Amino acid sequence: MKKPILGICLGHQVTALALGADIYKLKFGHRATNKPVRDLAFTGKTYITTHNHGFAVDPKSLEGTGLKVWAVQPDDGTIEGLYHERLPVLTSQFHPEAGPGPWDTRWLFDKFLKIVDRHAEGTYR
Repeated sequence: MKKPILGICLGHQVTALALGADIYKLKFGHRATNKPVRDLAFTGKTYITTHNHGFAVDPKSLEGTGLKVWAVQPDDGTIEGLYHERLPVLTSQFHPEAGPGPWDTRWLFDKFLKIVDRHAEGTYR
């Protein structure tokens, strides 16, 4: 992978599939402007986010993909964010461009821009 990737919603799922993970259909999709997401890796905070998806990444399929979970949906434990341990990849199942918080998760774009900068400098592995 030569270019940094930021996958949002379907992009989150397609990125996970491309790197070897699986997805599954949710019994009840996540469709709301006020769903919580717990950040496990970067800030430790819980955010109110916008969701509109009916599928999720299977956590049991992540082994060997290099993908690590950074965020989960606390109501049912579904994966809401992934990053890659060596590649410049960051994903979000929720919509950080939406404004339910109103800008609780805009920092995700700043984090991705830092990944792009590190990649351009050749310091991202």
